[in-house]
Amino acid sequence: MRRLAIYLLLPALLLAAVLYLRSRQVSVPTEQDLKVSQALGGIPAAGFARALSPRAFHFPEDHGPHPEYQTEWWYFTGNLETSQGRRFGYQLTFFRMALAPGAPARLSRWGADQVYMAHCAVTDVDGKRFVFSERFSRAALGLAGAGGAPFAVWLEDWSARQTSASPWSLKLVAAEGGASLDLDLASLKPVVLNGTKGLSRKGRAPGNASYYYSIPRLATRGTLTLGGERFQVSGLSWLDREWSTSALAGDQAGWDWFALQLGDGRDLMFYRLRKKDGSADPFSGGTLTAADGSSRRLSAAEVQLTVAEWWKSPASGTRYPSRWRLKVPGEGVDLEILPRLAGQELLGSFRYWEGAVSVRGMGNSGLDGSGYLEMTGYEIGQGKH
Repeated sequence: MRRLAIYLLLPALLLAAVLYLRSRQVSVPTEQDLKVSQALGGIPAAGFARALSPRAFHFPEDHGPHPEYQTEWWYFTGNLETSQGRRFGYQLTFFRMALAPGAPARLSRWGADQVYMAHCAVTDVDGKRFVFSERFSRAALGLAGAGGAPFAVWLEDWSARQTSASPWSLKLVAAEGGASLDLDLASLKPVVLNGTKGLSRKGRAPGNASYYYSIPRLATRGTLTLGGERFQVSGLSWLDREWSTSALAGDQAGWDWFALQLGDGRDLMFYRLRKKDGSADPFSGGTLTAADGSSRRLSAAEVQLTVAEWWKSPASGTRYPSRWRLKVPGEGVDLEILPRLAGQELLGSFRYWEGAVSVRGMGNSGLDGSGYLEMTGYEIGQGKH
């Protein structure tokens, strides 16, 4: 998913959140301390709901939180440009983590059984800059939270809030570290349910799954500020939504997640779950959405994914793929995928690569496009890739 997004990172998020809530004097673990491989395994926490079978989705309610599940996220990404053609990418993501099942009584207004983390990143393609910020807060005293009617999710002054029901529209606001976003988004396509009617299985164990939907095209315009410069921008965004109580299987190392908006009006989401031996997990999969909003599931066997080049991060020493070839022969899709900027590695409490990519249709210029890519788990068995 957009990630599988970070469902595999969330056990580590729980640890970071507990440390944060115990004392503001305790440092949140760095990416050197918490690696995906160390945080993802184990048995899911008891007492939380599990994603076991397809369910009925109801909107706008399901845009909001599902506190009976341990983890949840709202993932916004997009490619934007100015009227002069200067290009940017952005990511604004909110993660909710329940510390305990149910809602235990709290004697203090500061008490909380839910914590939130948010990531904001801006890629200045032409300026070759990448700015990333991370926040944590508790769901108490209005510091962080989410609601579904109308939709809102926030962490302090970072937020995504619904502004219209039809077409479903919202405003994204975030500012920190010399970068800020003030963007208006409006859906161009309906909700797309991924997996089997929205149930996205990530492994063999019962409940090792999430409820997962996307809105793959949202018209976007607004302002982006970077280093004191203010830009009027427009383009396309993508929303990924998941909630679950799940854990990474013992033989899984990480994933590669693609969210691609093609020039012929189609949208392609595909995630490849990688095993520790470097092979693809058969529970990998995706969704192909047509220009009219209809969609179909893609199995792992239908998608051919290969790496042509690699890039080594000077900050972490991690090697990531830097040129991909993705084919769906049955749908006439043959794509070359390149990062718009190599250095889009997020070095916060967790280390992962996520950034804007360009898409070139091999032999079919109508498939040129743009998108976002997330890569995790490449610190595992580096020599095998």
